[in-house]
Amino acid sequence: MKREEMIKKINKDNNEYDFIVIGGGATGIGIALDASSRGYSVILLEMSDFTKSTSSKSTKLVHGGVRYLAQGDIGLVREAVVERGLLTQNAPHLVKDQSFIIPTQSLFDEIQYTIGLTFYDLLAGKLSLGRSKRISKEKTLKRISTINPQKITAGVVYHDGQFDDTRLAINALQSATELGAIVINYCKVTGLMKDANGKVSGVKFFDEEEKKEYKIKGKQVVNATGVFADDVLKMDSPNTKKTIAPSQGVHLVLDKSFLPDNDAIMIPKTDDGRVLFLVPWHGRVIVGTTDTPIKEESLEPIALEEEIQFILNTASRYLTKAPKRSDVLSVFAGLRPLAATEEGKKTKEISRSHKIFTSNSGLLTIVGGKWTTFRKMGEDLVNKTEIKNTWSHIPTKTKHLKIHGYKENVDYNNPLYFYGSDEEAVLDLASKNGNGDFISTSLEIINAQVVWAVRNEMARTVEDFLARRTRCQLLDAKESLKMAPKVAQIMAKELGKDTAWETKQVNDYLQVTSNYIL
Repeated sequence: MKREEMIKKINKDNNEYDFIVIGGGATGIGIALDASSRGYSVILLEMSDFTKSTSSKSTKLVHGGVRYLAQGDIGLVREAVVERGLLTQNAPHLVKDQSFIIPTQSLFDEIQYTIGLTFYDLLAGKLSLGRSKRISKEKTLKRISTINPQKITAGVVYHDGQFDDTRLAINALQSATELGAIVINYCKVTGLMKDANGKVSGVKFFDEEEKKEYKIKGKQVVNATGVFADDVLKMDSPNTKKTIAPSQGVHLVLDKSFLPDNDAIMIPKTDDGRVLFLVPWHGRVIVGTTDTPIKEESLEPIALEEEIQFILNTASRYLTKAPKRSDVLSVFAGLRPLAATEEGKKTKEISRSHKIFTSNSGLLTIVGGKWTTFRKMGEDLVNKTEIKNTWSHIPTKTKHLKIHGYKENVDYNNPLYFYGSDEEAVLDLASKNGNGDFISTSLEIINAQVVWAVRNEMARTVEDFLARRTRCQLLDAKESLKMAPKVAQIMAKELGKDTAWETKQVNDYLQVTSNYIL
């Protein structure tokens, strides 16, 4: 997956694409993958880096949504647990089973959660990851050594999926390009083109690297820009109503000592009725999340003080080792692109199911949804396009499509595990020219990973590598800052950039990452 080759294809190709997908987050990627797998010509344009916004800031769970079950959204839960099962089959190098324990505080809790989660398992059918069951207080304390014994009567075990969101995005994009899709980052759509009948017939976009404007034609233009969906809708119709109600979710990252065991914790009822997760991930612990309505969308939202305090206070209540601000290795915030709803409804009550809107111009906009159902969102959008444009129906090919990097029997303790079948090629690269040297011993990152990310994963900036091709920014923000100069040096050599570029890259990364440090 090389950016230069993608640009060449556009310059060479004067054809009309079947799909122009605006947005390189989970939703856009799901559409590009599904459409290209059916043989449609596809181009995906992302204004920043792939998953820069919402899709890199998830709780790292591929889940059916126990909370949605409590809200009675059975349809969404059923769809999500099926998709969870398919993802564990199609990308086992990135998606794995994670056991969770709910600490109960009464006999009523024990009965309620055991029954509810048994139903959760049944909805998954053959794709269930494991059976839910009650365990005694003694067993709970044995399995979670840092849980406060005064806060529990017993525990209920259940299973959900865990993944690395941006690694799945990169691999799914690689799969799409192998099927013929063109995908390009740092290309901002600046306007929609329309025919004599006022129907959208293509887009104008600006390549930030080449500083060049392009015009391309498309039979179906799709707005999959998440929290920025209204910006594209306004290009189509300036007076359009607001469709997005952004909600901010914040996570803190702690070291493994706060949850040294293999089980995750799910606290089902916090002070404000939200759910709190403590999840082991890449040798660290992710704690979150919050649900705060936000008026202004941004690429780099910043955690609010009250959100940080809420997470620390709630976690402290349930753990024998109370986390302090000084223990936080990184704090990150993401915006959920929730579909706007009636006034006064709390964000946690807004459905996470996706919605597809058709504008008078023929523009399709998809909002809502979650990472777990990204494949299904793609399938639904392509099906909708076929019906809308009276195309012959081609059945989806993604239900059992093995994602790039597919590898079974993965050793998750291996620091390079997330490369899947590409690991051998990364190691081969590491054996040459000092590429096996460590940039960070604590995060176990080597020079070869930077070279690989530039050559094969379309990494264009230091942030692309440290935040999304690897997860250093989230795992230890301060350590990632120490790595930035070396990463810039390697990238500059690969991209043919000068020392001024290196300096700017390091400064830009410092500016962004300072918001990840408490």
